Amino acid sequence: MPMQGNYYEPEIECASREVMRYIQSQKLMKMVQSCYDNVPLYRERMDAIGLLPGDIRSIDDVRKLPFTTKNDLRDTYPFGMFAVPKRELYRIHASSGTTGKQTVVGYTKNDVDVWARCAARSIVGVGGTKEDFVHVSYGYGLFTGGLGLHYGAERLGATAIPVSSGNTKRQVQILQDYGSDILCCTPSYAMYIGETVRDLGIDPHTLPLRAGIFGAEPWTEEMRREIERLLAIRAYDIYGLSEIAGPGVSCECYLQNGLHVQEDMFYPEVIDPNTGEPLPDGVYGELVFTCIGKEALPLMRYRTRDICKLDHSPCECGRTLVRMSKPRGRTDDMLIIRGINVFPSQIESVLLELGMDPNYQLVVDRKHNLDTLEVQVEMTEEMFSDTVRNLENIEHRIEAALQSTLNIVAKVRLLEPKSLPRSEGKAKRVIDNRQF
Repeated sequence: MPMQGNYYEPEIECASREVMRYIQSQKLMKMVQSCYDNVPLYRERMDAIGLLPGDIRSIDDVRKLPFTTKNDLRDTYPFGMFAVPKRELYRIHASSGTTGKQTVVGYTKNDVDVWARCAARSIVGVGGTKEDFVHVSYGYGLFTGGLGLHYGAERLGATAIPVSSGNTKRQVQILQDYGSDILCCTPSYAMYIGETVRDLGIDPHTLPLRAGIFGAEPWTEEMRREIERLLAIRAYDIYGLSEIAGPGVSCECYLQNGLHVQEDMFYPEVIDPNTGEPLPDGVYGELVFTCIGKEALPLMRYRTRDICKLDHSPCECGRTLVRMSKPRGRTDDMLIIRGINVFPSQIESVLLELGMDPNYQLVVDRKHNLDTLEVQVEMTEEMFSDTVRNLENIEHRIEAALQSTLNIVAKVRLLEPKSLPRSEGKAKRVIDNRQF
């Protein structure tokens, strides 16, 4: 375990609040001027409320700025939100586009360097060093995951192993043969790798692997403990999103007590998702970022839809960077079932607390004008040989626990082990068959 004082850029990571506010204020003023001068949508919105760049004099004035949403990026597809000419672009990334038109993100050379620095800070924060082999099993390509941690490892001086996702048995062989120290992938794929290690009869304690950096989807504390058990590592949460930057916007340190936000580059707020009003530390709301450290796509108050809370108190690791909690869901992933708000992460917590493997799928439907929820859960290998009566008792126990947590009735159906599809990227947990 790394000790206090293990930082990549201590002058930033351990800066006083006064120094950080000065850095943020200077960058915000520069960013707003660039947005006003170069992005027509921002100029129109600022003009509409009578706001000029000169009205922004400190980071406190960020609340005067208009919000940005994913729809703004889609409406100006592909390059309408860029603040630099195309000839200055160094790289293009894009979201998967699975819920609509892709959101396209541009980076200048300096933007890529900023991202690499943030990813390097993240790797060091979990105990990484330049001596380490960093096994990157996020996807490469337009998705930001793979290249983000790849560049972070190289920026640190560590050795990047660009495995990408897929061919899981080969992943395990590489972990064994190359002596990988740190694994980077989605938590659901880490579970799959851990299951494969177990099924191959490999003792995870024989692997050199000591840490994992997992992100791109919400995951619970119970799932963290299961991954740590399967792979005999410490599992850390990292946060990023295509529109802001890939992994490295924030990351846990070795204390696993909140994700340190790289707030000299990405200024965070938490707002009431219904009113847009800022919320104080310790109150859950929607996470909003202003990209004060980016040139090509410097978004103002971007609404991430992720639900979390902030904590500005210094961390025992020595960092003074504000911490965000693990996102506990998204406002747009939230299911409304018979008028009740339900997050998949709530269901996952119940299943893991009852000793189930975190391989499940939620099927939402509407029958006779009434919403229904079926929770399909894979049995463990030990349960598979149980009697029908025992399995029915397990289903009823899960149903009772879910009703206690969610305040709705859910039907639980136990499935054979390995009957649900495994994910090499983001896990698809919800099938919603309702017609709205």
